[in-house]
Amino acid sequence: MADETPMADDPRRPDAGDPEQRRPSLRPTFDEELESLRDDVLRLGGRVMDAIDRAATALVERDVDLADRVRWADDETNELQRRVNAEITTTIATQGPMARDVRILLGLHHAAAELERMGDYAVNIAKLAQQMASEPETAVFPQIPRMAQICREQLRAAMRALVDISEEEARAVCERDDEIDELYNEVYEAAVAMMEEHPERARQATHQLFAAHHLERLGDRVTNIGEDVVYLATGRVEDLNT
Repeated sequence: MADETPMADDPRRPDAGDPEQRRPSLRPTFDEELESLRDDVLRLGGRVMDAIDRAATALVERDVDLADRVRWADDETNELQRRVNAEITTTIATQGPMARDVRILLGLHHAAAELERMGDYAVNIAKLAQQMASEPETAVFPQIPRMAQICREQLRAAMRALVDISEEEARAVCERDDEIDELYNEVYEAAVAMMEEHPERARQATHQLFAAHHLERLGDRVTNIGEDVVYLATGRVEDLNT
């Protein structure tokens, strides 16, 4: 007698043709991969926060060696971002995630890209620190280390909002961008005044203006992550960087 046991694709199977019935066997693996990806993005955020802190310190203290360490560490940051992208691509291709899961994965992908760019801004500040160290000493405008501190705090909060998919936390992150913009405007005015009163210090004033500009742009990218979290939480696309 022929074996009557239904095959895996036999329509007589109760779960045949229903991918949601088969999904539980994949779900534990997907959840583990998603947790690993979140950990990697958090690790990437931690590296960027460290880079911001070191670059700002190098600028204030004219520390060439510390600036070098920021520049060298960027290769590892870039490699981690590439690994996150590869893991996300593999997860989407092999795990068949549902629509909401895909949104989360793409949110992590975009966050990793934004973090990599923030790391580049920190490297640019480190380069400016090295240039300033080779020139006559000029005190750094106090707004610059304050901008760096807010960027670190804003980024830490954005990472927490991303993991929790918290709309409230994400909106709070975006609101702080106004503080950075105001400080950047103050640096601009201070740099112009320095160049007018002390033309011989024009290069130092310009270096500091560029450093503040990099921090202002970095804050904008943190806000982009906040906007992504709002989208993940609500399904609405909003421009919160106004």
